[in-house]
Amino acid sequence: MIFLKLSNILNDINKVLLPPLCFGCNARLYRGEHLLCTLCRNQLPLTEYNFMTENPVDRIFYGRTDVSKAAAFLYYHEDGIVKNLIHYLKYRKQQQLGTFLGEWFGQDLMEAGLPAIPDYIIPVPLHPRKQRQRGYNQVDNFGKALARVMGSEFRTGLLLKTANVRTQTRKDRFFRWQSQQELYTLADGEELRGKKVLLVDDVITTGATLEACSLALQKAGDVEVYIAAMAVVP
Repeated sequence: MIFLKLSNILNDINKVLLPPLCFGCNARLYRGEHLLCTLCRNQLPLTEYNFMTENPVDRIFYGRTDVSKAAAFLYYHEDGIVKNLIHYLKYRKQQQLGTFLGEWFGQDLMEAGLPAIPDYIIPVPLHPRKQRQRGYNQVDNFGKALARVMGSEFRTGLLLKTANVRTQTRKDRFFRWQSQQELYTLADGEELRGKKVLLVDDVITTGATLEACSLALQKAGDVEVYIAAMAVVP
């Protein structure tokens, strides 16, 4: 009991000396606020996309790869709250932001309804060298939170990145050639055969990365691919 009281006192002192700040605007957080202040939370640009109705994220992949459904939680703008969140998540080791977004998005998807519960939730993998440099995959906690909410199994190590190159907008032309060199490959195709897989990523720009991952997954045969991302560039 004495130890618990002392711990609470130390926590209160720590909050006074180093008060938690909002990851959206850097304002001080007050009692009841977690990670984001009330103003930033209310200003988050929610897409309201789900897996039951067609949306613009679905259309990104039309004619490119066989994706059953795709959705993103937030809109990503160059100047905005979402950019700040992704920056803290990727480069400042604030992995709790991935959990926060995954739990919220997962609940929204479940409330809207799912055509099927995914067997596996698989993050877009980093190249091993990149993951060693960063120390973690920024998508993992997002995927783990979605898996808990949906009752799915979170799996890493089934989808592998074989080259340490970027596949975002500026590399898109190069990607079109590089994709033929199997930028992503499977560690165990047999384990994926006949499964429903939810592929998760942070931000969708051109869709090139997710297209390559989807094509790799489908090489296992009879794989139903879904996509969920934290954000999409509108």
